[in-house]
Amino acid sequence: MSVFSPDHPSPRYWRLAQLLRQRIEKGLWKTGEHLPKLEDLMVEFDVARVTVRQAIALLSQEGLVSAVRGKGTIVQQLPKRPNSLRLETSLLEMADAYRNDQPTLTLIDEGLAQPASFPAGSGKPVANYHHLRRVHSREGQRYCVISIYLDETIFMRAPERFRQETVIPVLLEMPQVKIRRASQTLKISVVDVETSQLLGVPMSTPVAEVVRVFMGPKGEILYMAEITYKADFIRFEMELKV
Repeated sequence: MSVFSPDHPSPRYWRLAQLLRQRIEKGLWKTGEHLPKLEDLMVEFDVARVTVRQAIALLSQEGLVSAVRGKGTIVQQLPKRPNSLRLETSLLEMADAYRNDQPTLTLIDEGLAQPASFPAGSGKPVANYHHLRRVHSREGQRYCVISIYLDETIFMRAPERFRQETVIPVLLEMPQVKIRRASQTLKISVVDVETSQLLGVPMSTPVAEVVRVFMGPKGEILYMAEITYKADFIRFEMELKV
């Protein structure tokens, strides 16, 4: 589907604003420089005049550009990049990263619930899981929706901490909890209807979907998390072997 296809779920002006914002962010148009003429943008992107005007108006509201009649559109500043969250490849490094991270946690749902499915080959489910679904945000900016499934017997050892803190550091601080194996998968997708509303982003916004699974000594699944991150909020790094 073309980014400007009429069947695309997001408004054309919003998609055009995204493209223009990315060009400013990459330095194609620097602070103080003019954007191409309105007519040139119409031809390049094959859109109507009103679409270009709406896109520029959106960037103007964000303070990125200033449109002056008779003088064109001038870049005022670079887009503010969100604080990124690094996805670690080591369990201990991940715990340290989350221990130092204190997002605002907004609870959406809680109770006993089984995951709809488990990743293939991940291990054996336990009898009961405590389910926490919540939105994480920083400085008022929502960046992920997470569904947590934690062995109920583990949850009951520190219920208030699990409700009020990020789960992984609390889990690893418990000497009675032994994690034999941990895995994490990531795929790039687009936001669904419900998650777009929870994150406050338009439909078809890129997201990163992460699934984490921790298993105990007998291969039992102690913890599983299904997380949807705003794509511009995460940074995935790995060291390459030579």
